[in-house]
Amino acid sequence: MEKLIFIVDDEPSIQKLLTHWVRNQWKYNIEVFDKGYDMLDNLSKKPDLILLDIMLPDCNGVELIPKIKSYDENLPIIMLSAQGNVEVAVNSLRQGAYDYFAKPIDGKKLEPAIKNALSNYELQKRVEELQEHLEYEFSFDHIISADQRMQDVFRLVSKILNNDITVLIHGESGTGKELIARAIHYNGKRKENPFVVVNCASIPRELLESELFGHEKGSFTGAHQRKIGKFELADGGTLFLDEIGEMEMSLQAKILRVIQQREFERVGGNVTIKTDVRILSATNRDLQKMVEENEFREDLFYRLNSFPIVVPPLRDRRGDIVILINHFIEKFNEKLNVNIKGVTKKALKILYDYNWPGNIRELENTIERCVILTDKHEIDIDVLPEQILSPVENYNISKNQVMFSKNSSIIPFERLKKEAIKHALDRTNGNVVEAAKKLNIGRATLYRLMEKYEIDSSKQK
Repeated sequence: MEKLIFIVDDEPSIQKLLTHWVRNQWKYNIEVFDKGYDMLDNLSKKPDLILLDIMLPDCNGVELIPKIKSYDENLPIIMLSAQGNVEVAVNSLRQGAYDYFAKPIDGKKLEPAIKNALSNYELQKRVEELQEHLEYEFSFDHIISADQRMQDVFRLVSKILNNDITVLIHGESGTGKELIARAIHYNGKRKENPFVVVNCASIPRELLESELFGHEKGSFTGAHQRKIGKFELADGGTLFLDEIGEMEMSLQAKILRVIQQREFERVGGNVTIKTDVRILSATNRDLQKMVEENEFREDLFYRLNSFPIVVPPLRDRRGDIVILINHFIEKFNEKLNVNIKGVTKKALKILYDYNWPGNIRELENTIERCVILTDKHEIDIDVLPEQILSPVENYNISKNQVMFSKNSSIIPFERLKKEAIKHALDRTNGNVVEAAKKLNIGRATLYRLMEKYEIDSSKQK
């Protein structure tokens, strides 16, 4: 759908220039107004963004911001003014404007600001839509999702419930790979038999073989009695090998033999034991790349990967964030005997924007923490963890790389701040909103610092 932008300015030359840029060059639909109250009367047309002059013949544009926000609190407003001073800019931002541009307007800076504002507005509308349509969530054996990619995962799972094909579940840590494995087992023909989990990353390598196959008494130091391994315990059921990429090569060969021949010996034993076990495995590593680098057996990879299932990370299915937040609030309300009603809009926007590197596990832990900390009926930004409020961006500095060497000159702190601001404005093409986000400071703070250090965003390339 085409985006609609309102242009509100009484100067014919500015109207002409903005019309040329916004409609002809940037391909947005527009409506142009000479007066502020005429624009207010047309808000029912649902614009996606408003370019609003401050000095209008019938009012001060800043006074219109609360009126616009009362119609749609998320609607982005970019202020335009010939009064190019920080006080005017800060006052506009305090009232709720998205950004501020002094005249004469630089089109190269205005275009990315408009794109970012529209993108942010679309995101906020999506969050609200998800809140309003939670009843459309879908689940599969306690796995909750409304995302189409997860519905595709559920569809694949449904195809393999009543056969014994070997399944490899790919996905980042915390995405719910074990839940998928449990869903396959407990909805399939082996559900009455054991489901046994082995985390190949948490068991010391020297003990993993014994853990899997068992051992005979006296087979090694400390083996005081016979031990039954996981393959025997899982007989007739399912063995889930989590983090299979951490298994050493010598043990991989033995796993391949079990899959192919359905038999094994205990460590230190010579009796062949038959096994009827379905193998499910999971990894957060790129096994194909490990094969190419001779870190994982090619024949085992193809045997395990007979039926691959890829679980997308939470950042790629943001529609599930709102659903999962509500699910976890209900869960911890019951567990902690509290009655948290939900999340405020401001907090929800931050949770929605966050990239969740720890995926669902991180989200669950975060909600539990917030439910414990909050003294209100809703989770607000005051109880959100610092890493979510101010996420650290990847600055392409490795863990072993330092910004300053022993012989580097000591740079005054005020100079560092000034240069950081100039660099941020340069990298964002003078876009103050984006620069503030990258610097993890408020827009009003950035405007004040720009005035303090006499930095002109229009001169940053």
